[in-house]
Amino acid sequence: MAGQPDHKRPRHPRLRPGISLGLAVLLLAYLFCLPKDLFKGVSYSTVVESAEGELLGARIAADGQWRFPPCDTVPGRFATALVQFEDRQFWWHPGVNPVAMGRALLQNLHSGHVVSGGSTLSMQVIRLSRQKERTVWQKLIESVLAMRLELRYPKERILSLYASHAPFGGNVVGLEAAAWRYFGRPASELSWAEAATLAVLPNAPSTLHLGKGREDLLQKRNRLLKRLLEHGDISADTYEAALEEPLPDAPLPLPSYALHWVERCPKGVRTRTGIRLPLQKSVSAVADRQSDDLAKEGVADMAVVVIDNATGEIVAYVGNASPERERTGVQVDIAASPRSTGSILKPFLFAAALQEGEILPHTLLPDIPVNLGGFAPQNFDRQFYGAVPASEALARSLNVPAVFLLRQYGVPKFHSLLQKAGLTTFTQSPDYYGLSLILGGGEGRLDEITRAYSAMATSGTLSVWYTLEALQEVNRPDELDWRLIRSVRKAAWKTGTSYGFRDAWAVGMTPAYTIGVWAGNADGHGVPGLTGARTAGPVMFDILNLLPASDEWFEMPDQVGHDEMALNANVGVYANVCTQSGMLATPDCPAREMLIPAAGLQSEPCPYHRTGEFVLTPAMEWFYRPHHPEYAGARSALPSQEIEFIYPHSGTTLYLPRQLSGQVEGAVFRVAHHRSDATLWWHLDQTYVGETRFFHELRLAPASGKHTLTVVDGDGNSATIRFTVAGD
Repeated sequence: MAGQPDHKRPRHPRLRPGISLGLAVLLLAYLFCLPKDLFKGVSYSTVVESAEGELLGARIAADGQWRFPPCDTVPGRFATALVQFEDRQFWWHPGVNPVAMGRALLQNLHSGHVVSGGSTLSMQVIRLSRQKERTVWQKLIESVLAMRLELRYPKERILSLYASHAPFGGNVVGLEAAAWRYFGRPASELSWAEAATLAVLPNAPSTLHLGKGREDLLQKRNRLLKRLLEHGDISADTYEAALEEPLPDAPLPLPSYALHWVERCPKGVRTRTGIRLPLQKSVSAVADRQSDDLAKEGVADMAVVVIDNATGEIVAYVGNASPERERTGVQVDIAASPRSTGSILKPFLFAAALQEGEILPHTLLPDIPVNLGGFAPQNFDRQFYGAVPASEALARSLNVPAVFLLRQYGVPKFHSLLQKAGLTTFTQSPDYYGLSLILGGGEGRLDEITRAYSAMATSGTLSVWYTLEALQEVNRPDELDWRLIRSVRKAAWKTGTSYGFRDAWAVGMTPAYTIGVWAGNADGHGVPGLTGARTAGPVMFDILNLLPASDEWFEMPDQVGHDEMALNANVGVYANVCTQSGMLATPDCPAREMLIPAAGLQSEPCPYHRTGEFVLTPAMEWFYRPHHPEYAGARSALPSQEIEFIYPHSGTTLYLPRQLSGQVEGAVFRVAHHRSDATLWWHLDQTYVGETRFFHELRLAPASGKHTLTVVDGDGNSATIRFTVAGD
């Protein structure tokens, strides 16, 4: 009807967009009201686990709390006990329990402050994350956020958040930390009584804990056990047994295995390592026992590293044995500390020289006195052997042949090889180390050296196979022969002893494992008799006997090249090798066919045979003959190097000693001649100074400055050196 109002028309049409916008804002606010990371900024303990998931050790969080990193799951017993005690409707409510909240709200409004709970576990998670004062207003905010939390996470995740951040008295936060601190085991292994104890603790951790309110704590635990029985969660027998379990007396220390390895792990997170706990315990026991025995001789410290060759993981790690024994340096992680390497790097040089064709497996290396710019290496026994096969020189760890080999191979190239092998301690230039690099002139870490040995053992190259074969021949500390006694565990192993008897090394390899041992003193002082073979070697073999036994051994690689087109390939080729010099055979050599690394075809042919005779250089012969009575030497009048200076070498600077009276004592000059009955005439600066026969040694005391010394035999053969005598 005209003039009548239209009742279907909205009275306030402009309000609808505003209401919609307001609702949209509220919805967005609700969606984003919950922080992405509820516990952002919370610090956690460092937790380190074994390969089996067992706790190796932990370190307290930055804020002084024992708070383990959150776990994804909550053990069933604790979850059941907690829900029964705190929030029986947890699995069904949307974040708040309306009945419980209503009852608590009336009580709290009446009193004007929070006097009653009513909080669900979801709300408690929010409260733990916000750490706000407990007021009615905050309770309402927690309710809203709790419902939002339920939309984000499943119930299991919410339960996990609570279990990981709830207070359990003192500085213990979270279920895992509480289980270890109060019961000495993971939460997954708690009994019903223990789970019930921890379920009631967060309810009032400041008044109920092991040191105060124990009777109230016990009663609460038992009431919860009764409720679990009534609900059907536990049987009557389990209930009766649980009531008999006492409360723990005091917090327990956490496990402490591989403590130095624990210190190396990332801070504030949970780390699963490759350490095998049963093996770790056994290795530690061996290292502790052996270290305690050696401590009586003044050798205070010991470190051990065991690597699984198949995975490359460290499966046992003793940074320093016997941590309970008080002494200087007990806290030092020796396994990760740079120490003088002694001879422990020689196998890497041997394998590299083989691989690159510098030598063949049994090439004769010189073992004669040498002075290289003031560096005059000596063998450990202070003897010289003239000429020694490379494999034997490695097995016997002779120093002089190793120096000759390094000079041939090149210090810069070997220095680079060590760095590529993962030895991070060789930071100086190659010139800084010089030829002493092979005798302990640099420092290495036990963990890195053991890992490098492990990588070498699994490389599968022919050069490494020959290296391992040579290292089987190293004399064992138990003096047992693995060839004769089947039960003896076989290993390729190497020892090392640093200058001044400061560091003793032993590294052993099987196809499955590599074991590294160091013994000495953390403060670096030496002990007479401290050697790799005597101190570190027995420990290595004791640990070898702990490992699973196996008849497997390193197999000779079967990759064989058929031509010389692949000289740089990682294959082997068959070649005729001199049976006496170990070098490529010439037509004059007695020879046998041998599989060698392909690059070995470029190595030096044998220079020691002339029409069937095996003749060394005079200096080599001089020291070789006493150890080889079968050696005949030259028997024909062939051109050769008849005379050779043994000491000094040309270019040497001599420092002549003085007696107490001040008189110059002079130096003994030594020459070798092929013929044992030869007579030599000596001339210093073209002035005749004497003659010798049979034993060619002459003491001279030249003045300071440069000099020339010449010796001549009856056939006109001669040798000359130039040297300098240093001034006062």
